[in-house]
Amino acid sequence: MPVLEILKSAYLLWQNYLALVPKTSKYSLGKTIDKYFIQVIENILIASFLEKQEKQPFVRKAIISLDTLKFILYILWGIKGADVKKFTQLSEKLAEAGKQLGGWHGQLVKQNSPAKGEK
Repeated sequence: MPVLEILKSAYLLWQNYLALVPKTSKYSLGKTIDKYFIQVIENILIASFLEKQEKQPFVRKAIISLDTLKFILYILWGIKGADVKKFTQLSEKLAEAGKQLGGWHGQLVKQNSPAKGEK
């Protein structure tokens, strides 16, 4: 899945940056960002193995976790825990993953909605 490749790439980049996060933030914000990366990936993997009608809640959870991850990353950048270049590189990858998840979610909504004329 392309979205998993993007997230894998972003996570590997994050792991390189985590070593550079100041100690005061590494074990709070850094650990939380790590947790949300794992949640996003886990929900995508779960959704990928389910039947079409069962995927939507897990894709939605992945989107929520991704949005939370981006916000916490923004906080880390705001307190100078990540420089602009690192923040930008991660943000671009996460934005692309968000677009793909949004497209997947939209597709699932269309597939799972009743056809016109049906009640």
